[in-house]
Amino acid sequence: MSRKRILIVDDDHDLRKALRMRFKAHGYETVFACDGYSATKVAKEEEPDLIILDIGLPAGDGFIVLERLQENPATEFIPVIVLTARHPGGNKERVLRLGAKAFFQKPADNMELLTTIEETLGERDEAV
Repeated sequence: MSRKRILIVDDDHDLRKALRMRFKAHGYETVFACDGYSATKVAKEEEPDLIILDIGLPAGDGFIVLERLQENPATEFIPVIVLTARHPGGNKERVLRLGAKAFFQKPADNMELLTTIEETLGERDEAV
């Protein structure tokens, strides 16, 4: 089985590094984007299996990124999990309506995030 690739889209370098280490320890490869513009570009080029997306990004926020991913046939089927510091309030409902599979507020529970990733990628049954 090939390793699944996760695109981490966040402008916080330290968070990207921490997520990379955590995901690598669980057998995932990672690629990165640090703004809204590069997020859609990297998603098309790298064809990740899943995207972890922040909402508060320069050069196009996470809502715009979700819309662009859904509009492009090359990226419309890539599952997205939102990981953001923004309050769930209307944000959670909005990202789910735009196609995100889950919403996590930072700091997220690591095991809950990993379980959601596994379930989203259809790996939960294989891991048991």
